[in-house]
Amino acid sequence: MADDYHPAQLHPQEPSASGFWTVEYYQQYFDVDTKTVLMRCYAALVPTNDFVADVCDSKPDMYGPFWTLTTVIFFLFVTTSLASSIGSYLSDKPYNYDFTLLSVAVGLVYAYGMGLPAAMWALMRYLSVTEWGLVEWLAVWGYGMTVWIPVSLLCIAPIPLLRWVLVGLAAILSGYFLVRNVYPVLALAEQKSTRLLVPIIAVIHLGVALTLKILFFSYYIVKEVGVKEPDALPSSPVGPDSPAPTALFS
Repeated sequence: MADDYHPAQLHPQEPSASGFWTVEYYQQYFDVDTKTVLMRCYAALVPTNDFVADVCDSKPDMYGPFWTLTTVIFFLFVTTSLASSIGSYLSDKPYNYDFTLLSVAVGLVYAYGMGLPAAMWALMRYLSVTEWGLVEWLAVWGYGMTVWIPVSLLCIAPIPLLRWVLVGLAAILSGYFLVRNVYPVLALAEQKSTRLLVPIIAVIHLGVALTLKILFFSYYIVKEVGVKEPDALPSSPVGPDSPAPTALFS
């Protein structure tokens, strides 16, 4: 009936600017299932397509990146503690959990996985490049950290060379994923100098990878070699003319 007609039924109301501060505004970015998140994590490990446009179908989420970063933190601490305890056992050394590593992992991973993309989003908005919103930047960086989950598990092996190879491959793979997706957005800026952000991002990325290697994947098995046993008392004949034994320590 004509009296029942409402224009809003044909044109649903778009989220208003004031909705940016409401929970309902962000609810759409967490409306994903486990299968979708795992598929996007796999796509980050095998970067063959445009992540935002092709893999995410221009509908990125914030649920996957948050839990990916949180899982990386968990695996870094747990696998490091496990490998360090194994190394201490094989080295015949006592082991105490270092919980400061957990706070370091939280600060480093969240600062790199959330702080840096947020800064990039703000910079690109300042340069009038609005191709990506904040969610796109967070999604690319968050899913790009997926590779550190299997690397953390594999680095439990007490083989230093293997750890260096794994960290190097992880840095190259995740770095390629970032550059492949970020560079086309940076190229949209009128300022040609914006492309210089690519090597800056690469340097920061390699710095984070090296920091992870030093702090979380540098445990070794150490055995004390050449430990000298205390000298025994010199043997001497027993008799009335035998000299008195001298003390080993003064």
